[in-house]
Amino acid sequence: MGKATGFMEYEREKNQTTPPKDRIKNFSEFHIPISDYKRKVQAARCMNCGVPFCQSGENFGGMTSGCPLHNLVPEWNDALYNGHSKEALKRLLKTDNFPEFTGRVCPAPCEAGCTCALNGDSVTINENELSIIEEGFSNGWVIPQPPQTRSGKSVAVIGSGPSGLAVADCLNHRGHLVTVFERDNSCGGLLMYGIPNMKLEKSVIDRRIELMKAEGVTFETGIDVGVDISFDKLDNRFDAVVLCCGAKKARDLTAPGRDANGIYFAVDYLTNATKKVVGEIADFEINAKGKNVVIVGGGDTGNDCLGTAIRQGAISVTQLEIMPKPPQKRSDNNPWPQWPRVLKTDYGQEEAIAVFGHDPRIFETTVKEFIKDDKGNLKAIKTVQLDKNFKEVSGTEKTLPCELLFIAAGFIGCEDYVSDHFLIEKSKRGVIETEPDKYSVKGKIFVAGDIHRGQSLVVHAINEGRECAKEVDEFLMGYSNM
Repeated sequence: MGKATGFMEYEREKNQTTPPKDRIKNFSEFHIPISDYKRKVQAARCMNCGVPFCQSGENFGGMTSGCPLHNLVPEWNDALYNGHSKEALKRLLKTDNFPEFTGRVCPAPCEAGCTCALNGDSVTINENELSIIEEGFSNGWVIPQPPQTRSGKSVAVIGSGPSGLAVADCLNHRGHLVTVFERDNSCGGLLMYGIPNMKLEKSVIDRRIELMKAEGVTFETGIDVGVDISFDKLDNRFDAVVLCCGAKKARDLTAPGRDANGIYFAVDYLTNATKKVVGEIADFEINAKGKNVVIVGGGDTGNDCLGTAIRQGAISVTQLEIMPKPPQKRSDNNPWPQWPRVLKTDYGQEEAIAVFGHDPRIFETTVKEFIKDDKGNLKAIKTVQLDKNFKEVSGTEKTLPCELLFIAAGFIGCEDYVSDHFLIEKSKRGVIETEPDKYSVKGKIFVAGDIHRGQSLVVHAINEGRECAKEVDEFLMGYSNM
């Protein structure tokens, strides 16, 4: 380990952020890295535990704690502290294809499992990881590494989200010829269109795509498989087909007045906003400027809608959450190394507090009715509180002004036309199931990512892509050394 007493000598110090009222003036990333010296100090806090829970990726109490990719956290923290930056990068890339993504958007289950968090604050694992990969890019250490030989086998990957990119990256480096099909104009899936630019600048995704192209991966954008190209054509052209189409079928609300104009799914809003930021032409515009906005859903997607609406100039933003307000500190039934189920105030909520003077969240509350004007446009909503059994509490109805509402209530599986076209049945959860710990569906068809496990974290998607790639490789070659 770097410094045996580092965890006792140094306090946790995170990257700085641009003040909320300044950063909402644009859609740029707003985290300011600490100095190289301070970063080494943060790496020195890593204890190199005998049992590194940070890289376990195990399920504790129903949620993941530790990195699902099993990143070699103690190893690259030691290298970072000792100034061995190239070695740190090598160890990081051994398990994570895209640290520049996970270092920005992953909620860091690794830090939840950090032993330092047992009696204090965890190591800044996420930010250490990001600093390693960005130093690698800055110094020209991350360069195209095309395979020296090709297998002659070809693979079609449908979808260019994190799981699809991971499958493509692994199989390409193995020597297979990989073509990625993406129905949108740009690659990245929800990385590109579902995560706002201030959280993940799209130039970061473009940089990785260009690197993969230089290594031999082919990308065909604007092609919707099942619409623009059939499975029969894929079957004739490729030796294996991997479906990484995501789980974009959004959960809806059924309250009266749902047909009002001004109600959108969160992912559609974020996609629309991102297209405008990057200069793409959207089919229509959704703009929160001058409107009272309500977001139904208290998770990361709801928070991203919150930050986006504020940047667009909303005059008020309210976030409804059906769950009870979490405690400020861990409860006794939520011990380490479980994921800490505590109140989290994310960047969007911080910005709302700075702009509007109060926390935008209302807990244990849902929409009872959408109220329309005489032209069918949304003008208000009626809310109601819920008890612990999610039953309405009589007499708690309130009316809120609302001209724009975003549904961020999660997803219920993959889109029907995907499973229908490939003649694959979906499970009750709306995803394509396989045998446990397997990715093969039938014949040459494989699945990975959200379409397989349901809506989840980017780090889970990358892990699924890596594991699926091994199975595809074995199918193609009769064995795998990946």
